[in-house]
Amino acid sequence: MTLQIDLIDVTKELSDSDIELMESLLNYAAEKEHIEDGTELSVMIVSNDEIKKINKEYRGKNYATDVISFAMEELGDDELEIKGSNMPRILGDIIISIDKAQEQAKEYGHSFMRELGFLTIHGFLHLLGYDHIEEEDEKKMFSRQNDLLEGYGLER
Repeated sequence: MTLQIDLIDVTKELSDSDIELMESLLNYAAEKEHIEDGTELSVMIVSNDEIKKINKEYRGKNYATDVISFAMEELGDDELEIKGSNMPRILGDIIISIDKAQEQAKEYGHSFMRELGFLTIHGFLHLLGYDHIEEEDEKKMFSRQNDLLEGYGLER
């Protein structure tokens, strides 16, 4: 199982091992979620300032957040589904604030790599349709996050 991952670190702060962790973790999660080989997604690492702008523009919230996902498979009003037999599945985009990842790692008392992994999986599950608005959905999503992180070996 191999995803096609376009990982862009706008901040240039991630190490090669950070990038390898994210790609390996996403491929592990994709295998466990039975995602088709060759499925595409992008991950962008940005600053707090940049994610704040994105959060304000697309969600109407004027603050920096840790991760935002834009799922391509969720159709908005007046959008048409585009399908083709030879087209790869495109999940969407995950945007992570490196500043928030660093802050939260310290706040929660675990490694930066654990927090980066958590945010990566959290964003990935949103691309797959998981959500945490309702309490029951939150339990399901957070349980799946923990299963994937522990299964991969990224425990607290």
